[in-house]
Amino acid sequence: MKRICVVLAALLFLFPFFAGCEKKAVPQTVKEYPMDNMEGVLTQTNVAFDTAVSNDGKGSLRIDVVSPTTVRLYEVKGMDVDDARLTYQAKLKTKDVEGRAFLEMWCVFAGKGEYFSRALETAVTGTTDWVTQETPFFLKKGQKPDIVRLNVVVDGKGTVWIDDAKVIKGPRP
Repeated sequence: MKRICVVLAALLFLFPFFAGCEKKAVPQTVKEYPMDNMEGVLTQTNVAFDTAVSNDGKGSLRIDVVSPTTVRLYEVKGMDVDDARLTYQAKLKTKDVEGRAFLEMWCVFAGKGEYFSRALETAVTGTTDWVTQETPFFLKKGQKPDIVRLNVVVDGKGTVWIDDAKVIKGPRP
């Protein structure tokens, strides 16, 4: 009996050390868009490549709007991802934005619908320097989007630059 108690006490003592030893999933970039040109950009109206303004020194996309607009940037197909946190991240800079500018991501599930995530909590307005903005989408086990759409929304007017966009796969909380 004494031996059993000692073994149990030892196991209880060691349990906290081993409980946190499982491998944690490390976030990884699954798609990158450096925005060094207009290649692949879906919306061509009011969008231009700007070599003079850039977060990384290689140019950015400049969006000039006079009314509320959703700019469709890219569609990502064939991402084999589920049971994860999918994050759309990019750098934004604004000039004289009346209203808000923010990232928007749509996940399309064939035969099941389309669902979105918006970075409303970190929307930018007015004139700002470069900021990192991101919006997450939490995928349950078995939920695999057929298409992921990456947009910028300006719900007013002004100029927005976007640079260094990426889609990151990480563990769900």
